[in-house]
Amino acid sequence: MKIVAIPVVDGKLSAHFGHCQEFHFFTLVDGEESLKIKDVEVKMPPAHEIGVIPKWVSEEGATDIIVGGIGEKAIDIFNENDVDVHVGAAIISVEELINNFLEGTLEVDVNLCDH
Repeated sequence: MKIVAIPVVDGKLSAHFGHCQEFHFFTLVDGEESLKIKDVEVKMPPAHEIGVIPKWVSEEGATDIIVGGIGEKAIDIFNENDVDVHVGAAIISVEELINNFLEGTLEVDVNLCDH
């Protein structure tokens, strides 16, 4: 089982995960040929303070997070908590992102955050 967290603003990936409106947590389970979505939960993040949101996402059970931009300290916290960070994803709809993840076609590039 995997739990994929996606920071969202107006239905799309947030350019910087710490400034999102909400997080979508997708619970994925093994299907016949690949992972499939079992459940989706939308949760409001705690206040944006250094280290708080990465710790919270980890405590919510995330195994993966898809982000556009993220600070190095946050990446370190995720790594310490065994959360795989997929950095530099396109600012597209949540549905497209999770489908790309499920299909193994998620493209990541440059971290959109410079701190």
